Formats: sequence, structure tokens, C-alpha cells
Amino acid sequence: MNTLAWLDRLTAIDTTSRNSNLGLIETVRDALQAQGLKPWLNLNGDGTKANLFCTVPAASGDTQGGICLSGHTDVVPVDGQDWHSDPFRLTQKDDKWYARGSCDMKGFIAASLALVPDLVAKPRSKPLHLALSYDEEICCVGAPFMLAELRERGIRIDGCVVGEPTSMRPVVAHKGLNLYHCSVHGKAAHSSLTPKGCNAIEYAARLICHIRDLADAWRAEGPFDEAYDVPYTTITTNMIGGGVAVNTIPEACQFSYEFRNLPVVSPDSVQQRVQDYVSQELLPRMQREFPEASIVIEKGASAPGLDASEQAAITQLVRALTADREVRKVAYGTEAGLFQQLGVPTILCGPGSIEQAHKPDEFVEQSQLDQCDRFLQQLVATL
Repeated sequence: MNTLAWLDRLTAIDTTSRNSNLGLIETVRDALQAQGLKPWLNLNGDGTKANLFCTVPAASGDTQGGICLSGHTDVVPVDGQDWHSDPFRLTQKDDKWYARGSCDMKGFIAASLALVPDLVAKPRSKPLHLALSYDEEICCVGAPFMLAELRERGIRIDGCVVGEPTSMRPVVAHKGLNLYHCSVHGKAAHSSLTPKGCNAIEYAARLICHIRDLADAWRAEGPFDEAYDVPYTTITTNMIGGGVAVNTIPEACQFSYEFRNLPVVSPDSVQQRVQDYVSQELLPRMQREFPEASIVIEKGASAPGLDASEQAAITQLVRALTADREVRKVAYGTEAGLFQQLGVPTILCGPGSIEQAHKPDEFVEQSQLDQCDRFLQQLVATL
């Protein structure tokens, strides 16, 4: 199948992160096996989702080294979005192909899969690897398990291209993503008897304001990297809940915050600043009202930032193939930093614009798919 046929097939499978992705993974697995390849799956704990990894061996049969093409199979929900076509049926209008995931990032996966028959028929001197993950959209949950198995299997990769939508322009860096959940526990009381209670919402609010103060400080003082669209580390509180009645002092409050750090800023140092405020100032004050009060912060998902070396062979190759030397860095997170953490030089380059990702009427332009096809064909020719 060509790229468009694969895209039609992939977007027809609803792989919203809350759902299983096995329909897509098994479809790809079966197609690869039919071409004589040996893909392997890396299942999640309950067996409802899977990563897929497959190597197209070199002419010698060697499976070590070479380039990896990586993409995530999950997509974000369409709930509440005003689509003008079926989001799970690829629809053409002018030069654009509309469907959920067409841009982010099944277009790149489709183009990668379309390469395989030619690679099988005409083996290169180095292998090509395909890596498909689950749950990237919920903070890169799935890829770490696949990469851990790669390490266990002793699979070595020389370089990786993660095909997130970059309008087929190389992106060499992105921020890290770190999610935390906070639970504040005080003491309930009738609201007319405030000295008898300990207000969890109010103390949560103090911590949230401290988090905002950190954000304001980074915005004002840096460190800065002007190559990013948002050139400093950010931190925001994005969800909160608490209280049971308007006349009851709340016993509990929960909220979640995330920060997106520049690669030069240690995520541990960011979280330590939050924790220091809790342990040194906020919790002692709270426990003077109620000795059994507590503030518990638990780490959710995280993904490291990417900071690709300009000297890395994969960076130089992608720059040469795209004839693009501009230094681009982005605020959104991807799985690229995980590959880099494994020791694999990695860069971002894929079809479609991030401006279309996650929106109603998501689309990828045919010209972008054509450009991706040419790019990947030239890339595998270097193998």
C-alpha cells in the first residue's frame, strides 16, 4: 500500500488514548509479518495496549545500527469538537486530508509503512527500524516500556527520526514535561466555627499561588532560550477539586500542576522548589491549626526534553535532506527525549503542522505527505 492507502486504514481505527490501540497495532503487525518481517509487541499491564517494534534487516541480515522511524499511535479525543466530516473517515477537500490523527501523527506512520516493501525487496547495507508507541498523548506513558525492552534485547540504533508534525522542517529541541498531583488534607467543620477546622482549599490556594510566583520569576528572570516560542520554563496549575458544601470548611482539596522545563533546567530542581515551600513554610503553618494536616505530592507522568547535537550524524543527515539549517525549538513535548535518554541521537521531522494537531477538522496537506515520502525515500537510500 502507498502512503495514502495506509493513512486511510490507520485513521479509520479509533485509537483515542482512552481506548485500546490493538486494532491498529495488530493490523500493522500482520502486514509486516506478511512481508517476512518479525515485529514484536510490548504490551501494557492489562494487555489492552501495545507498542510495536520491527527491524527490516540489512542485506547481510544484520539488525544492529541503522535508523529508527518513530511515531505514536494514539490520538486525542474528538469529544465536544465541531467536526464537519467523520473524524474517523479520511476525507479529502482540495489539497487537504481530514481525519483525527491525519496530522498528529498517522501521516508519518503511513509514509514509514509505505517504505517497507521496497526495503524488503532491495535490502540496504544497514537496517531500518520502526517504533510505534501507545499513550504518547497522555504524557508519553507507553514508549518507556518499549525502550526498556530495546535495552534488554541489546538492540543498538544509530539515529532516530520522530515524525511529529513539524511541516517537514527539522526541530532539534523541545522542553521536558512533568506532571504532579497534590492532595491537601485539613479538618472539616461548620463554616461558622472556623477555629475548629483547617481549610484545605485555602492552603491549596497558597501553594497554587506559590507555583504561580515561580512561573512569574522564570518569565521575568529566565534562564532564557530565544529559539523557543516560549523561551523560559513554565509551570501551571490546570485542574482542581475540593469541598462538599458552601457552609462546610473543606477537609480535602486536590489539584494537578505541570511544568515544562528548558533542557538546561533540571526538573528535579523545579520540583524541589515546590517541595521546599511545602515542608518549610506551608505545612508547619497548617499543622499549627491541625497537627494531623498533610500535603502529599505525587509524581504523575513525565517526559524528558530533547536537545539534539548539531554534530550528530542524524541531525546532519536530516538537515542535508531538508536543506534546512534553521535552529528550531518547541515548547510541546514528544518521545524524542526518551530516545535520546537511551543514548540514541534523535531529531524531530514529520508532515503536517502542529497548528492543526488536537483541533476539530484536523488535516494534513497532500503536499506534506508527498514531501515526507521523498524525504524518507532519500533517507533510506543513505542506508
